[in-house]
Parts: sequence; structure tokens; C-alpha cells
Amino acid sequence: MTASLDQLRRCHVGVDLGAARTRVFVKGAGLVVDEPSVAAINTRTGSLIAVGEFAERMTGRTPSYIRVVRPVSGGTVVDIDMAQRMLSHLLDDKLRRTLRRKPRLRAAACTPHDADPLAQRATTETLIGLGARRVELVDTLIAAAVGCGLPVERPEATMILVCGAATTQVAVLSMGAIVTAVRIPVGGDAIDHAIVQLLRHQHELMLPSQSVRPLQLALSGNGLTSRGPESTEIHGRDVATGLARSVQVRTASVREAIHTPLTTVLDGIGKVLRDCPPDLVADLADRGIMMVGGSALLPGLDQMLRGATGMPVHIAERPDVCSVLGLGAMLEGRIQPMQLDLLGS
Repeated sequence: MTASLDQLRRCHVGVDLGAARTRVFVKGAGLVVDEPSVAAINTRTGSLIAVGEFAERMTGRTPSYIRVVRPVSGGTVVDIDMAQRMLSHLLDDKLRRTLRRKPRLRAAACTPHDADPLAQRATTETLIGLGARRVELVDTLIAAAVGCGLPVERPEATMILVCGAATTQVAVLSMGAIVTAVRIPVGGDAIDHAIVQLLRHQHELMLPSQSVRPLQLALSGNGLTSRGPESTEIHGRDVATGLARSVQVRTASVREAIHTPLTTVLDGIGKVLRDCPPDLVADLADRGIMMVGGSALLPGLDQMLRGATGMPVHIAERPDVCSVLGLGAMLEGRIQPMQLDLLGS
């Protein structure tokens, strides 16, 4: 599925269609789009009202005839037409004209590890609908590893944890390829949902839709660690009366609520390590795990993984944009393949 570096150097634009955000990298211009993967449409007329940040702010605040949709789920395009319209509007007029002038426009796109042929085709057709004559697909794990500076081309192990909104991907890489990997259907959204359910069941409190990130409110200070604050004040709506109300939520209860989704992530890490050759596991004992993705910034998650695995855990400098920056580095030829001195040559 991952295209060769030579094929990628011929591409003009790289796209990372994520469940949470859509990012576009243009060769020579850098990262030009970084917006939520959200669109708002008028169901009466079918017209597109808003995309990106503005559409996300409309969530839960619109009349019945305006629907806020997410055309991407888990890194997979689920509505090709809407994804095309969203991408077209996220690109400004000047950039659209620039890309339109390229008669043989080539595009590259990140796709989740082990994405099925239908998911790959949906991504390809989305970009072809925007004018691309050819689309190269790159495994998100490879792109993210390149974007955070891991030496993936060397014959030594590197382990990466891509924490997305809908899924978490874990892999061990060596010599520019994936040795073993697993995709877990648990991401930042599942952790958010666990927090929301805790507040609803224990405190009869509803949070105001997606406009509030419950983790940032509930996990302040040292977050998931026991050294964090004992309680945090949360504002929401009373389930019974519908009136605004605030409650004090114990951080220990939050840690307990998100234990199940995080345990699933730990199980995935364990599976990858069990399937990995012993020599590469020995490399990982020193190098540890690199965390990327928007959910990698969950306070205290790195410390929890460090305690559970006994391995060093690092967070990339810009974890949320590693995949698209890695794709851009390959487009601009900043990544060189490892040169082998063949015997007898």
C-alpha cells in the first residue's frame, strides 16, 4: 500500500484525511490546511453552509434543517461526495487555481494500516474528484514515523503509537517497513465518551456536546497520575431539570472510568511486542515508544504507558501533524532510501 519514494517525489499535494481533522500539504508551500473534518449542510436545498472550524462550532446549535456531518470516520472516507465538497472549500481560491493549472496533478494520501480495498478506493476517488490524475497511498504509520524524525530507514527497531480520534495504531518499524502492527478501534473519542458517561451516571450531568473537551476539563494538572488534583469542577446541564449546574468530580473516578479503553490500547501494545522478533524488542528497551496523534496529548497518558510497559515513552514535538509533515517530507525528497552495498558490486 505504501508508495515508493520515487513515486511520492512526483506528487504535488499530500492529504491526511483524519476523523478529527483534515490536513493538506502542498509541495513548495508547506502545510496549507489544518481544519476539523466537519461540514454543515442545508437539508432542504442540499447546499453546503460551512466547513472546518466554523462548521464544528455549529455542532448542537443548529435548527433542524441544518445538519452537521463528518464525512471521514476512523481515517476512512464514508461519504465521498461530501468529503470532496469539504476539501474543495477548505482549499482557498488561489490554491485551487494553482492546482488546476497542473494538467497531470498527482496527489498522495495517508491511509490507516491494513485499510481494506474499499477504504483505499474511497480515499482515491475523493482526490480524483478534486482533479488528481493519479493518487499514491501511504501507510499512516510510515508517514507519522517520518514526520516525527524516527530513523525508520535503519536496520534497528522503532516503535510508534498513533493516537487518533477513532482508532489507535501501534507498530514496530525497521529498514523502512512495518515489521508488525495492529490497529485498535479505540481512540480519543472513546475516552471522551467514557468521561461523558461517568458524569451522566454518577452526577446526572450532561456536557454541552462536542464544543467542550471533557478531558481537558477533568484531567488538569498531572492528569492521569495519582499526583494530580483530587477533584475538578465541571460545568454542564442537569439531566432532570435542564438547568445549568456544576459538580466536583474526583480525578480518581475519571481514571477508573477510562481504564477500560486504555487497557485495550495496552493489550494492543503487548500483542505487537509478542509478534516482534526478540532482537528488535531488545532495541526497543532503550529507545522506547514514540507517541503521535492528537490524543497523544492526553495529560498523563505517557506516564501511564511508561509504568505499564517499563519502556521509555516519548511524545513527538508536534504530535498532531506528524503524519502530514512526514508525507510532505517524502514529497519534497527530504527522505533518502538506505543504500545497500551489494556484495560483488
